[in-house]
Amino acid sequence: MKETALKLSNAIDDFLTHGAATVNWNNEAVPGKWTNKELIGHLIDSAHINLQRFVRCTYEEDFKLIYHQEEWVQAQHYCYVDITDLLKLWELVNRQIARVLDKYPTERIHVRCDNGRYEPSFNTVAFLAEDYIVHMQHHLNQLS
Repeated sequence: MKETALKLSNAIDDFLTHGAATVNWNNEAVPGKWTNKELIGHLIDSAHINLQRFVRCTYEEDFKLIYHQEEWVQAQHYCYVDITDLLKLWELVNRQIARVLDKYPTERIHVRCDNGRYEPSFNTVAFLAEDYIVHMQHHLNQLS
């Protein structure tokens, strides 16, 4: 998991150093799409959910933890938040995830939890950590 933690740390640094300054953080909402602030808010929500999964999998398994992304983004009104605050929150939660993954108990990386919204979908911590980074990178690449 140390490699995964390093990959996450590098992605954080790269976006904050090279990507964030080029994004139009005041873009208008398009029907059916999130604004750029809402998109980074979605990544904050995703980070919070995944941090819970990673921590809980150190001591329990086969629990269910899902994320209702539309409802979370809507409830938190990210489009009205100062972008400096959003980016700091995104950075800090992700750095915490990187710390957790860096020291992850080797004997627990194959523990599973259920993240299926409509039907059971059990995934290991190792899979969830890699998938989390892919998901984050996908959305960071959408920002313009």
